[in-house]
Amino acid sequence: MTTILFNKPFGVLSQFTDAKSPTERPTLSRFDLPKDVYAAGRLDRDSEGLLVLTDNGTLQAKLSSPKYKTPKTYLVQVEGSPTDADLAPMRSGLNLKDGPTLPAKVRLIPPPDLWLRDPPVRFRKSVPDTWIEVIITEGRNRQVRRMCAAINFPCLRLVRWSVGSWTLDGIGQGKWMKV
Repeated sequence: MTTILFNKPFGVLSQFTDAKSPTERPTLSRFDLPKDVYAAGRLDRDSEGLLVLTDNGTLQAKLSSPKYKTPKTYLVQVEGSPTDADLAPMRSGLNLKDGPTLPAKVRLIPPPDLWLRDPPVRFRKSVPDTWIEVIITEGRNRQVRRMCAAINFPCLRLVRWSVGSWTLDGIGQGKWMKV
């Protein structure tokens, strides 16, 4: 069994090919990953961070399926200055277009010490930004982004820091390690 922890850069698709696009977009094939591993879940092209890849179908299903409630931690830079009270609806569960979310663990955090993003997040002097930590056990399409938008604090940057007990600690951007 092979399991890889990969620090996916911004702009890279969570797949090895991109035959559907008329213009070439970066994929996992650029990172010299072992053969026959596949992403256990997705991480949007405009999101960064931990992507678990494995050749074990059981592990892939366990990490991807909301039935197993594997916690996923995201470090999220949002536009604006939410208060703890502003984040409360995320803790209770939100009603999104595809139905209610499970309650998330959410807290304000100081800006994390992360790699620089390429391209950088747009900076505006007149609009502050804030970092929050969001822990969910589902993983619907763009769920964290949609939850932040639902409370009127859109995401500027989203980094998945951990999946279950695995973290990005010590894994540089675009790098991977076997576990």
